Amino acid sequence: MAAAAAKEQKDKDKGEDVDAAETEGRAGALLAIEFTALAEYLALLRAAARALAPLGSSVMFYLAAAVSDFYIPVSEMPEHKIQSSEGPLQITMKMVPKMLSPLVREWAPEAFVISFKLETDPQILLDKSRQALEKYRHQVVVANILESRRTSVIIVTRDSQTPLSLSDEEIAQGMEIEEKIVSYLQGQHTAFIERKG
Repeated sequence: MAAAAAKEQKDKDKGEDVDAAETEGRAGALLAIEFTALAEYLALLRAAARALAPLGSSVMFYLAAAVSDFYIPVSEMPEHKIQSSEGPLQITMKMVPKMLSPLVREWAPEAFVISFKLETDPQILLDKSRQALEKYRHQVVVANILESRRTSVIIVTRDSQTPLSLSDEEIAQGMEIEEKIVSYLQGQHTAFIERKG
């Protein structure tokens, strides 16, 4: 009887150790999702969001994927090689479905969501970023210009805009702008969690 109780206690302790290790391993974890096709990305994002939604404000979505604004649905792609003998090719593309709205409103409404806005015209960057925040109701847009995207960004929220840039010295040391972005956003996320209580 004592041996059975000891084994039961040992199994219980082992289970608690596994639970603690799993919890410790998840804290601060980054779930990087690799994909090759738009449909795959949308399905994986939806599945991840729904799985993480119960964790509420402690979840951060860092949507850095450079998804095109247009695509050709798989159902409309040719099955075989396109023949040049048939003359000039005309392609009609569809708009990529916007996933920010369902992510923020349905899939993970309590999560901290960060999107990216890349433009070639600095004159429209901040307006486009603020329009995205207004339209999708998420928390942050990381705004950048194509030619300087590796060295400077602007973190845009509903009530602020914070430029982050690498100095010449930081560039020489091999630092990447992502280090500054992640550090800044960690602080923003912590404040978000505290506000949500």
